Amino acid sequence: MAASSNSSLSGSSLSSDPDDYQPPIWKSYLYQLQQEAPRPKRVTCPQEMESRPKYYGREFHGMISREHADDLLAGTEGAYLIRESQRQPGTYTLALRFGPQTLNYRLFYDGKHFVGEKRFESVHDLVTDALITLYIETKAAEYIAKMTTNPIYEHLGYTSLLKDKTVHRLSRGRTEPRRVTFQRDERISSPLVRRSALKDTPERQSSYEKIHNFKVHTFRGPHWCEYCANFMWGLIAQGVRCSDCGLNVHKQCSKLVPSDCQPDLRRIKKVYSCDLTTLVKAHNTTRPMVVDMCIREIELRGMKSEGLYRVSGFSEHIEDVRLSFDRDGEKADISASAYADINIIAGALKLYLRDLPIPVITFDLYSKFIQAAKIPNAESRLEAVHEGLLQLPPAHYETLRYLMAHLKRVTMFEKDNLMNAENLGIVFGPTLMQPPEQNALTTLNDMRQQKLVVQLMIEHEDVLF
Repeated sequence: MAASSNSSLSGSSLSSDPDDYQPPIWKSYLYQLQQEAPRPKRVTCPQEMESRPKYYGREFHGMISREHADDLLAGTEGAYLIRESQRQPGTYTLALRFGPQTLNYRLFYDGKHFVGEKRFESVHDLVTDALITLYIETKAAEYIAKMTTNPIYEHLGYTSLLKDKTVHRLSRGRTEPRRVTFQRDERISSPLVRRSALKDTPERQSSYEKIHNFKVHTFRGPHWCEYCANFMWGLIAQGVRCSDCGLNVHKQCSKLVPSDCQPDLRRIKKVYSCDLTTLVKAHNTTRPMVVDMCIREIELRGMKSEGLYRVSGFSEHIEDVRLSFDRDGEKADISASAYADINIIAGALKLYLRDLPIPVITFDLYSKFIQAAKIPNAESRLEAVHEGLLQLPPAHYETLRYLMAHLKRVTMFEKDNLMNAENLGIVFGPTLMQPPEQNALTTLNDMRQQKLVVQLMIEHEDVLF
């Protein structure tokens, strides 16, 4: 039966042209097994048990031995009862007949019934799911072990089509990180400020990859895995669903799915506090819209504003801007007619960067940048910062590159706005860099290095990016 179900995914239904795509034929073998699985049969106690917990029914038989339970269930596939443990009074055991033996599970209740990770509203549902799982994993163990060897994922029409569109769009607007080598040139006063003092090496190839955000999901009605095309068995928590793009797969298949999540805008509930890569992929842009729109507005009318980025805007108005982006996206109105004070727009940009669940300089690279800032030799320090930048996720790198180029332009108006690279480093250091352990003492101790990292990126923006 397993062999015939493998061949049900006909090659004729697949096409390299997305326009000719035909849905794959879902494999039915595991679905058929679920239909064949034994049904639960409750074995009730003939008398009322005073010690019965209120969350159990007549299937509770009190404190009986394992042997007695086995006798009560003998010969009836799917029969079950609950007994109180003789060895540990106050604890309960689910006795379930499957095949020629009685299986015993420690049973728990915390508002829902469970013996493992899954939690059920009733013992009957728990037993139903257990019988399905036991039956399928017994009958189809070899089939399940091999079901990921011939995935249909790459042939799914919507997957390949979205991937093609995204790569095409992003390849037009993305700036690839440049790997550079810092070397001394005695002919110029500072070897770190001119491109002529650099020797280019091959560029790092990158793309806006994004891992899927899988979460355990209960599917109502039959569902098939979109990676291996096999049925997702069980009563609840049959598989996982990507909360960003909606991909449905087995838990074991989720480990094999490529990092090619293309978020669905309908699933993105907000702009602020949304993962940076998720947001840019959902909107098919190279950078978050908040960054582009705020910087555009600031450069239009705020570059000479005294204390730009240091002076705080009215917090309620900054919150209004946040709500506007969350509600209207790229249609948000942040013009002078809506918010005359440019510090409100600057504050909204800082708030966006500060509220990212993963900072622009990611948690896993935080210590690398802090250590780089502690290097006494200027050239080695800059080299270490550059190496850290090359390890950033592409969307983070592009956002940081664009922001640093903007802040470099801000410093060109220092005579008016009084904001040099050091002042901007003080403002943006804790915004762009946050320690992974969120320890206030660590943040306080690292403030000097945070400031220096941002200051260096501003001053040497043309070299580092």
